[in-house]
Amino acid sequence: MTTILCGTAGWADKSLIACKRFYPRGCSSAQSRLAYYASIFPLVEVDSSYYALPSRTNSELWVERTPEAFVFNVKAFRLLTGHQTGREALPPDIALQIPETAKKNLYYRDFPSELLDEVWRRFFDALAPLKQAGKLGAVLFQFPPWLTSSAQGKAHVETCVSRMSGHTMAIEFRNSSWLDDKHRSWTLGFEREHGVTHVVMDAPPDVTTRAQTVWEATNRELAIVRLHGRNTETWNATGPSASGRFNYEYADEELLELSIQIQMLAKQVTKTHVIFNNCFEDQGQRNGRTMMQLLEAQS
Repeated sequence: MTTILCGTAGWADKSLIACKRFYPRGCSSAQSRLAYYASIFPLVEVDSSYYALPSRTNSELWVERTPEAFVFNVKAFRLLTGHQTGREALPPDIALQIPETAKKNLYYRDFPSELLDEVWRRFFDALAPLKQAGKLGAVLFQFPPWLTSSAQGKAHVETCVSRMSGHTMAIEFRNSSWLDDKHRSWTLGFEREHGVTHVVMDAPPDVTTRAQTVWEATNRELAIVRLHGRNTETWNATGPSASGRFNYEYADEELLELSIQIQMLAKQVTKTHVIFNNCFEDQGQRNGRTMMQLLEAQS
């Protein structure tokens, strides 16, 4: 038997709370919102850990506030994936050790090795309560669009895979060179060799800053499908909130088609995670509930 869990990317997005359609009246504290969310979905993706290093204290609270079988997938901190990182996103004591330059943003290559070691250490320390409680699913590395399958790009991915030893790692590529006809075999083979979960991404088909959708499982224990919506116009939009980029509600016909593909993928693995990242207002929650109904009806 295979297990398919559905959830959404985050549970406290500003637009979700502001729409007042998902959380019941009076459900206004961090504790009550997570508890209510976990009463409906068995899985969630933590997105806040991408923007700043997560904290051990929050992980301990999440363990306490969710059912025993609840699962957290956690996005890797942006510095680790190779994204631009402002000093304000770093712990103050680490930021002070980086020499001041005219550069607004810092990158992985800008950090001396001892500071990188410390960032990784703190990241793993924050995950420890979830892992110890059996509630840590996968750690998601969403690599930036400019990380190509060049020798330099492969070296960074290999570094992350090595660092992640002992944890379940999932990779979502945003550059097409990783999964094009020339490189797909190498990429999927590398993921299989190292037990890395390949993320199947549903996104607008006609945009450039995304990798191809490849329905393959590379880790026998876990497959992940992330559904970003299909809004071409907003895909590359910039702004203070990411939710507007994913302003898209899947039609029932689209969800039915996806559910069939998810069921086929799930036959290859022990567990499958389906994450709705169309996180504008309560679109992901509505689609997630429908997907759970479809999957249950097909089982």
